Amino acid sequence: MSVELNGIAHIQLTVRNAKACLPFWESLCNFLDMKTLIKSDDTIYCIGSRTGILVRTAAEEDKPDGLAFNQWRAGLHHFCLRARNKEDVDAVHEFATTELNAKIVHPPQEDGFAPGYYSVLFEDPEGIRVEVNHVPGRGHFGKEGRLGDKGTGPATNITEDGLHD
Repeated sequence: MSVELNGIAHIQLTVRNAKACLPFWESLCNFLDMKTLIKSDDTIYCIGSRTGILVRTAAEEDKPDGLAFNQWRAGLHHFCLRARNKEDVDAVHEFATTELNAKIVHPPQEDGFAPGYYSVLFEDPEGIRVEVNHVPGRGHFGKEGRLGDKGTGPATNITEDGLHD
C-alpha cells in the first residue's frame, strides 16, 4: 500500500533576526497570494496557494553568535515552491529583486532537473534559500521524463547542472 500526498501543508522556519526576516517573509507570502493568519513580534504565519509558511524567531539561547544559515550543513538546503507558468517565475524574480532586495543565487533559467524545468533561486536576509520553479506537463512522469514511458529511469547522480547517469 502507498499514500499519494496532496502537497506540503506548511513549512516552518526558525530565524535569528525577526526585524529583517519577518517583513521579508510576510511580503513574499502576500505576493504569492497567501494571507497572514498569525502576526506577532516573533512570528509570522501565512496561508494560501495550497500551503502555509510559518516563520518564528529563535529563543535568545538558541541564536548562536556568528553562525549564519549554511545550506551545506545537515538540515534544510532549500525549499522549492511550484509556479503555474514561467511568467510567474519571472514575476517572483522581479519581486524578489526590486521589492525584497533578496540575494539572487540564480535568475530565472532552464536546467536539467526535469524536461522544461525553469526556476529562480534566492535567499532571505539570513541566507535561507527559496526556489520557485515551473515544470511543464507531467515533468519526470511525462513521456520524455525519466520516470515516463520513454524515460531512462532513476538517475545515479545530481549536480548543479541537473540529473545524470
